[in-house]
Amino acid sequence: MKPMNLLFIMSDEHSVKASGCYGHPIVKTPNIDGLAASGTRFENAYTNCPICTPARAGFATGRYIHEIGNWDNAHPYTGEVQGWGHRLQDNNVPVISIGKLHYRNATDPTGFDEQVVPMHVREGVGSLPGSVRNPLPVQGARALAREIGPGPTSYSNYDLDITEKACHWLENVAPEKTGKPWMTFVSMVSPHFPMMAPQAFYDMYPVDEILLPKMHPAREGERHPWIDAFRNCIDSDHYFDDKKRRIAIASYFGLCSFLDHNIGLVLESLEKSGLADSTRIIYVSDHGENLGARGTWGKGTMYEESAAIPLILSGPDVPEGKVVSTPVSLADFYQTILEAVGVEPNEYDAGLPGESLYGFAQGPDEPDRTVFSEYHAAGADSASYMIRRGKFKYIHYVDYAPELFDLKADPEELNDLSASPLNQATLEKMESELRRILDPEEMDRRAKADQAALVELHGGREAVMSKPAGATPTPG
Repeated sequence: MKPMNLLFIMSDEHSVKASGCYGHPIVKTPNIDGLAASGTRFENAYTNCPICTPARAGFATGRYIHEIGNWDNAHPYTGEVQGWGHRLQDNNVPVISIGKLHYRNATDPTGFDEQVVPMHVREGVGSLPGSVRNPLPVQGARALAREIGPGPTSYSNYDLDITEKACHWLENVAPEKTGKPWMTFVSMVSPHFPMMAPQAFYDMYPVDEILLPKMHPAREGERHPWIDAFRNCIDSDHYFDDKKRRIAIASYFGLCSFLDHNIGLVLESLEKSGLADSTRIIYVSDHGENLGARGTWGKGTMYEESAAIPLILSGPDVPEGKVVSTPVSLADFYQTILEAVGVEPNEYDAGLPGESLYGFAQGPDEPDRTVFSEYHAAGADSASYMIRRGKFKYIHYVDYAPELFDLKADPEELNDLSASPLNQATLEKMESELRRILDPEEMDRRAKADQAALVELHGGREAVMSKPAGATPTPG
């Protein structure tokens, strides 16, 4: 594949279920849909960890979270583990970021020549309350139910700034970069909470037409006990009623359309630059959003709304209008980025778990490929792990019973098959695959030990629980 420029667009907390090209009946995302129509859409893509800081550390390094120890939002990436950015720099490929990174700070050597309006973790430390796990605290997450509806926020204003800076760079700086291809990482915050959308985008989704979330405890279904512990720790849903749920969901849909609008502006600027024919485009999110399903909000679960992500490749050498069913994850982007800009893999790269997505886009589907995700962060009473292979998804909870879903027959994950005698062979095969990757109990112990040490370093449980949690402040 010929080396070319790479425009990489990442969003934050965009559920795969909330865009038109992935089949949502009302969410309007014409620009994302246009990318999918012009390129290749992956229908079984996953985060390597369904929470911001670890997901982005794994994305940066092509490593699994347990390999690098970025357990939660208080264990940010520092650049100590080699990432694709370092490989680009070593090969003199210009690499710039515009927007959210969620690393430790702007001075660590994390693989960017320049960081434009970067967002990093709070005060270089992050959200310490998420490291308190034994026993789980009550986070008191009332703000999520309070900050809903129409109107601007610091996050939506930040996205406008990111968009303006990205458009300016593409139109005025990129055309001057001749010679080697460049890689530009544009990272938006939407549709991350607070669930408040600019008025014009909120108005696109009448509240009385919004359906209530599936499997809410007041209406139907029983939750897994691990999920009960999770939602009692991150207790956002306790502060919602059905009216607020509809307003929050309408706001989230509005933020998805706001994100799409900004992506459209960035793509327009790429066209204006004259570089569209020599630039490949990637769109992905770091993780999804539960959006009230099972009485949970935010991320942190291994269900599709939280762990699955939109992923689209577009541009030269990418098949047009193709849909790939091969399971893939954020761990595959290390090799993908190197291939896009023409950096040959070395011995270190060959030892990473991922593979280039361009190969999957251009080749036949590999439905039996294994994809892995893990979670050790806020609300996790014990570690949770996911194995996706073929039509099955296996969720392993340390010290709890597992879950098994047939996503072909049951895409909404309403029917846990783990207790059925007919599925014991599948269950055993999936657990064996998990244990091939790691020792789940040992990694649970290691994460908790690292987190307990961090909590003690910052004054102990009581001191840490008095510190701010929730969304990271915007730059400045």
